[in-house]
Amino acid sequence: MAHFRTGTYQQRRDGMVLWQFTLQGNTVNYGGKTRRKQTKHGCNEPFKDRYYCPQKKWFMKEPCPFINQHECRNYDAMCGINMAQM
Repeated sequence: MAHFRTGTYQQRRDGMVLWQFTLQGNTVNYGGKTRRKQTKHGCNEPFKDRYYCPQKKWFMKEPCPFINQHECRNYDAMCGINMAQM
């Protein structure tokens, strides 16, 4: 399960609530909303004008060049560069 917490907060009467973005099975959960996952592996999952990277657990401005997390890990192993840290 990929789990992400943004720096975006929602104001509530009793305090602040952390907004969450998670991938579980075929669903994407963000805040109190749920929708079907649009990509097979969760890589480059679109959300507004950003793309979610489950390896980095963050949103990117442009889609990742890799098709899935397996390709990303292979690149890391071959090149010694961790794409998730870029």
